[in-house]
Amino acid sequence: MPSGTAEVQVRPGVEDDLKALTALYNHYVRETPITFDTEPFTPEERRPWLLSHPEDGPHRLRVATDADSQEILGYATSSPYRAKPAYATSVETTVYVAPGAGGRGIGSLLYTSLFAALAGEDLHRAYAGIAQPNEASARLHARFGFRPVGTFREVGRKFGRYWDVAWYEKPL
Repeated sequence: MPSGTAEVQVRPGVEDDLKALTALYNHYVRETPITFDTEPFTPEERRPWLLSHPEDGPHRLRVATDADSQEILGYATSSPYRAKPAYATSVETTVYVAPGAGGRGIGSLLYTSLFAALAGEDLHRAYAGIAQPNEASARLHARFGFRPVGTFREVGRKFGRYWDVAWYEKPL
């Protein structure tokens, strides 16, 4: 795989990405505490998630692909923070980078694209929950102006142990 980022394209996610996006996410479900989902998904089970991120509006899905192979290298989303109406100007953001694609700046490319797409939306804050430890994610979020606001101790149980989640916020 090339070592630079010039060969990476970022675009909105589309229905044809569903299988690859599900496989990428399932890696994190099976192998890491980064997500607190514990059972892998089928693409059909993930379809409502994909459809909840249209090309416009405050809830977006941005996908990074290899310019030559079109292999998905990662994705970023902005999703509803909470379901109640008063939270409508807040979003929760996340980034997932494909195994083997880390260290290429893919997360930064994805967040740059995501926040540019959100710039015209009626949004006030972005929040990110980062399962601990995850220094790479903490550094990425700090680069994009996120600041720590607190840690939920032992909030999730996966792989037979409890995990903390540090919460970060960013003004929009």
